[in-house]
Amino acid sequence: MSDSGAGDLAESFRRLIRNHGPLPVSRYMGESNARYYSTRDPLGAAGDFVTAPEVSQMFGEMVGLWLADIWQRAGRPTDAIYVELGPGRGTLAKDALRAMASQGLRPEVHLVEGSATLRAVQSGVLADVRFHDTIDTLPAERPLLLAANEFLDALPIRQLVMTGDGWRERMIALDEDGAFAFAAGPNPMDEAVPEALRTAEPGTVIETCPAAAALIEALAQRLDVQGGAALFIDYGHLAQQTGSTLQAVRGHNKVGVFERPGDMDLTAHVDFAMLVDIARRSGLATATATQGQWLSAMGIGLRAQALATRFPDRSNEVQVAYDRLVGADAMGELFKVMALTARDWPRGAGFDEGQRRTKE
Repeated sequence: MSDSGAGDLAESFRRLIRNHGPLPVSRYMGESNARYYSTRDPLGAAGDFVTAPEVSQMFGEMVGLWLADIWQRAGRPTDAIYVELGPGRGTLAKDALRAMASQGLRPEVHLVEGSATLRAVQSGVLADVRFHDTIDTLPAERPLLLAANEFLDALPIRQLVMTGDGWRERMIALDEDGAFAFAAGPNPMDEAVPEALRTAEPGTVIETCPAAAALIEALAQRLDVQGGAALFIDYGHLAQQTGSTLQAVRGHNKVGVFERPGDMDLTAHVDFAMLVDIARRSGLATATATQGQWLSAMGIGLRAQALATRFPDRSNEVQVAYDRLVGADAMGELFKVMALTARDWPRGAGFDEGQRRTKE
């Protein structure tokens, strides 16, 4: 997108605020990301960020092996389909499908992707792909083998802030110079806040993501009827936290969240604790781990050794990628893995008993 396009969106927001008052954070983030993702391929050196599948083929292979293992132990249903949410350049799907094929699993491929730009890229990487705008149009009677990497973090969040007058929705207004600034909305929001946080210190911010909650609820209903399993990998937290995690990236650098709406990637940390609770109440079995724990349990260390042995001239490259994916000071701790499985399906590999939670 051209610079003028981003400027047009910023000016559109300013006009809306002047005419109708402050915008909720959720609307600002949702409309900004809708413009951003519909107009570009944001991945890689020429884009704004790099995701785990782009770091190394090992990541996608571990995802594929996880899905193939659970499929085998579920009796190898012949009508199972592979679904990916927000598949980027198709790199994860390509590597995961190759790993699945090595285990005898060759499913139909269904990608949930709203960007025409990225659909064109994915079509060049993968054959016989079926595209969907949402999960609503996925086949309704076939088991789902679903993967989603760095999908949830881009869904619009809602923020609430504690003020001297109680909890209010956090909004985006204009300061005296016409620049974007955070502000508290006028309506009391105390009833929307968990009881334990209602007397928090002024300035405390909490976040919710209604879109992520709705997605997990809808997916849980499908898995309950159709069977299958889902694997979500994203950065976030496994226990409830406070504080704003809204952030923006452009050109591989963090920038201000108001800098260029529509021309930068806006994300927030995923509240996995909330999503696990929704999935459990819907009857699904759940398991969580850090990315480093899960990849290690899946055998990425052995895969790295095999690649380094097979391609000795790339051994350093393999080691760097391994460290980046697994290392606690890199992606290993910040990124979390959440597995959801239908109640009558086997539990997924890579999670120890202390990381599992089933419906009580």
